[in-house]
Amino acid sequence: MKKGSTLFLKAVILLIAIGALAGMIWFPQTEGRATNLDLISIYTDPFIIYLYIASTSFFVGLYQAFKLLNFIDASNAFSQGAVNTLKNMKFAFLSLIGFIALAELYLRFFAHDDDPAGPTALGILAAFAVAVIATAAAVFQKLLQNAVDMKSENDLTV
Repeated sequence: MKKGSTLFLKAVILLIAIGALAGMIWFPQTEGRATNLDLISIYTDPFIIYLYIASTSFFVGLYQAFKLLNFIDASNAFSQGAVNTLKNMKFAFLSLIGFIALAELYLRFFAHDDDPAGPTALGILAAFAVAVIATAAAVFQKLLQNAVDMKSENDLTV
């Protein structure tokens, strides 16, 4: 693979991370409950703190994707390190699905919102998108593990 393609993908990952971080900093200030609150009250809301904790698995998944691109750049795509990176990415995104599910349960049963359909639909959509990414990572992990096993078997044969 050419360096330009992986450089482009790394730039996209960095832009996604910067955009997500900027949104996490800016969005709580525009939320409906935060209209008359100071910054300390906004960012000490338990739900906002939970979202920041849950976002760590998203950023870990992005870091693992960046790390996988580094393996590809170094021509180590068929190595055990790349397989482990895909496994870590899969677990990061599966934990993100769990965090989304817990947030949905909180919004559905404990938040006093008149109409939880909008946030519930957004949560289901986000969980589905993350599930697609986690499934792709799992498939690539299994495929790459088979290729690494075949490569090591051939290395021992020759």
